[in-house]
Amino acid sequence: MFNDPTKEHLQRFWGASGDFWQNLWTKFFLMFEGHHTALFYFGTMLVPTVTFWGTNALLLFVDITGKPSFITRYRVQVDKNNPVDPVKLRQALKTVLFNHAFISGPMVVIAYHLTSWRGDPCSSQLPTFHWALTELAFFAILEEVMFYYSHRLFHHPRFYKRFHKQHHEWTAPIGVVSIYAHPLEHMISNMLPVALGPVLLGSHLTTTSMWYCLALVSTTISHCGYHLPFLPSPEFHDFHHLRFNQCFGVFGVLDRLHGTDTKFRQTKQYERHTLLTSLTPLNESIPDSPKKSQ
Repeated sequence: MFNDPTKEHLQRFWGASGDFWQNLWTKFFLMFEGHHTALFYFGTMLVPTVTFWGTNALLLFVDITGKPSFITRYRVQVDKNNPVDPVKLRQALKTVLFNHAFISGPMVVIAYHLTSWRGDPCSSQLPTFHWALTELAFFAILEEVMFYYSHRLFHHPRFYKRFHKQHHEWTAPIGVVSIYAHPLEHMISNMLPVALGPVLLGSHLTTTSMWYCLALVSTTISHCGYHLPFLPSPEFHDFHHLRFNQCFGVFGVLDRLHGTDTKFRQTKQYERHTLLTSLTPLNESIPDSPKKSQ
């Protein structure tokens, strides 16, 4: 694929990069020497928590104030949450905080003990770049499978009204409601698909921490309600909240396999479901079709 000089440059680049990250990790590792449990919780609780709330604090500012106005131009459902209902938001935040503290926290503690049976997740040696990338790919595939089928299960009439309907109170979602759900749903459908992969592979803390952060940012973007330039498209999951019976997965692979995206693929939202690489909002460049007169 590459000629010899190119291979040599790539090897030098990754070698230097690897040395940099290893040296950085070693310094951090020595700060927690003898306190691996604290180090694990730092990486899997504190870092993802700061990532989630830091990202959502910025989005909430826009949701509540409508400023800066240039960001609101990118709203997926133009006429919704302008601004967000404060009463509804306070109710959602109570549930989100409960799930974060009393469901996510204990599940991370369990994950630590299960992972520790496989070996030390806080070892002084970082995984190789290629192995970490392989693990992240495995985590993503596992999450797609587990989330898709558990999500469809919660849409079964027997479970929907009792458990999943709470999440669908937001037909036009915002970022923070990504974990606004019944505690049982949060455990089975939100946390388990993300937490299981690192446990199965006995992953290093750094890989696990990175994966948790990526998963939280990904679900925040999917729910945020804004199709912003150079960020992944939220159109797929936003359509799920709008129509309920389409687009159950994360990446859409299993939705295509099972035909649960057929209506979505016939819509303007599907046409907009792409990476926005300009500053023109997609609802302007690909506007909704004119409504037929009654």
